[in-house]
Formats: sequence, C-alpha cells, structure tokens
Amino acid sequence: MKKRIVLKLSGRIFGMDNNEKLLKDYATFLVKISKVCQPIVIAGGGKIARHYISHARSSGADESTLDELGIEVSRLNAKLLIYALGSKAYPHPPTTLTETRHAVDSGLIVVAGGLHPGQSTNGTAALIAEKTQASEFLNATDVDGIYDSDPNKNPKAKKFKRIELKNLRSLLVKEDSVAGGYDLMDIVALKVIERSKIKTRIIKADLPTIEKAIRGQSVGTEIIL
Repeated sequence: MKKRIVLKLSGRIFGMDNNEKLLKDYATFLVKISKVCQPIVIAGGGKIARHYISHARSSGADESTLDELGIEVSRLNAKLLIYALGSKAYPHPPTTLTETRHAVDSGLIVVAGGLHPGQSTNGTAALIAEKTQASEFLNATDVDGIYDSDPNKNPKAKKFKRIELKNLRSLLVKEDSVAGGYDLMDIVALKVIERSKIKTRIIKADLPTIEKAIRGQSVGTEIIL
C-alpha cells in the first residue's frame, strides 16, 4: 500500500487573483506524485471565504454560521481541484471523517474542504491525517515556515527549521480564533498532532517545495513532538 500524505493547500491557490493554469499545474503535479504516494488534499477557503464571512458578519450572522459559510467555500475550492484532476480524483469532497476514510480506501486522490464548524481547515487536515493513518501532514501556506513573529510585518522575524510543539502552542495563544481568522495552525490541529504523533511540516505553497517535502527533503519548519 502506498504511503498517504495529507496536504493542506492555502486558499490563495484557488483565489480569483490566479489564472486557471495554476490549478491545472497542481492537478498535473498531484497525478505525478500519486505514483509514489496517495495524496489527500484539504483545500483552504482563502480570500473568497473571508470575503463572504466579512459580509455575513456585518449582517449579524453568528460565528458558527460563519464557520459553515467558510466550509462551503472550501468545498467549492475542493471541487475546482477535483474537476481539474478528472478520473484520478474521488468524485466529490467528503463531508465527514468516516466518508473521508471510505474515499481514501478507493485509492484515488481525495480532495476535501472543511468538515466541522469551530475548526480551521488546518484542524480538519490534522483529523483527516489521524483518521486515515497518513504518514505525514504537510501544511502548505503563504509563508515558508514558522517564524518567531509575523514575517509580513517584521522583516527581522526569525524562521525556525524545527520547533517543539509546546513552543508553537505558546506562539499560537496570541492568534485569533474567530471564523476566517486562522492562518498557520490552530489549537485543535496541535492537539491531534500531539495525541497521534503525526509527522508535520509547515511549508511554502509552491510546487517545487511541496515535491521536496513529499520526497523527504528538509524544507520549511518541522514540528517536533
């Protein structure tokens, strides 16, 4: 049986700023890499989800409703990638952990969005890695790893090649937990990674970096348990 790799993809990849070619490039890459592993992809909601959440919040929607809105957008993003993958992909985004497990058992490339309100797609990806006994969880984000402060705001931010989970948890205590506000990782994801000892790496969401990570090269930031 091929090893299973859970890959969380930044919602930016599905954004309106990008042309259709980028998604096709990702589909081509996933088909190629599926010869050495079974990719299980979780699509983020990105700017489009934040746009809908912002509008709904200003209309008075509660946080759990906003979470559901973000989940719907992430599933639409997942469908875009499924269409690009064609017959190589499981035909629709699974909506529960049990369904995800059945989808993975098909041997096809599985693409999911969010599953449950109150969880970021990072938390969802960690739970899916646990449920499917994946050998690794790769969180492909807009930054190339974990820094001691926001590198977009602080040019002197220091990047970690490796970080202990307890230290990452203390960094995340400052993060926002409202709908649409998750970036790097969330507390749910860290708890799952810790209890099931899931090998996890935060990497830049670009194809050469993702391929290096899948092939076992040291890129981004490794989370140490």
